[in-house]
Amino acid sequence: MKIIKKDAKSIFTKTRLPGADFVINQYVGCEHDCKYCYAKFISRWKDYGEWGTWVEVKKNAPDLVKGNYVKGEVFMSSISDAYQPIEKELKLTRRILENLDKRTRLSILTKSDLILRDMDLFKKFKEISIGLTINGFEGRVKKILEPNSPIHEQRLNALETLNKNRIDNYAFVSPIIPDLTDVKKIIKEIKGFTDYFWFEVLNLRGAGEKFSNLLKKDFPNSYSIMTDKRKFIAFVGELKEIIKSEEIKTAGIEIHFPA
Repeated sequence: MKIIKKDAKSIFTKTRLPGADFVINQYVGCEHDCKYCYAKFISRWKDYGEWGTWVEVKKNAPDLVKGNYVKGEVFMSSISDAYQPIEKELKLTRRILENLDKRTRLSILTKSDLILRDMDLFKKFKEISIGLTINGFEGRVKKILEPNSPIHEQRLNALETLNKNRIDNYAFVSPIIPDLTDVKKIIKEIKGFTDYFWFEVLNLRGAGEKFSNLLKKDFPNSYSIMTDKRKFIAFVGELKEIIKSEEIKTAGIEIHFPA
């Protein structure tokens, strides 16, 4: 893994992401190497090699947040995972949280149970919400799609532990891929300790041509549903019925229709 350490000029970036006004990306790039990752586009401007083989570290990020309060919703992170493996050593995210104004309305989304390390800091914020990306990928599917991410059980444990510590939490069920993501099973597994849910159907266009070819080769039926408008609409209809039948608090369902 190539690690590139740099100083940043600023750390709060305005965003159009749903439910956020600013993002903090103390890392650029991600060791999890999820093949569908929408953030791969950033590689066009970063000449470090293939996505998943490098991480850029904004080493002065903790200094940039200190004494710099922003009004609005702040999301961490949009082009990386704040709790990817390197964080265990660098503690960059932890130092940011230590320095961040505790009035900040903060939401963090991760795939890692390393987030439990910082529960002492979460409790100091007036308004904070912690999300875990949940998709249930296991075995061959996980090896192909998310080779280096934490396993499903670790993410469930993280959600349950956050709940036990009365820290507002949510499940970001994503990416939802036909045949590969068992949404009903996921909801039943975690609804007892999850405050609310976000759902997102895979954005095949956002995942890029390379991933589209991978899906077509390794999971042809999934690809067929994702690329056939009639089949896709039927799939989305069934998905909405599943979510509705479970009577859970849902913040949103992101759907990206095929071109």
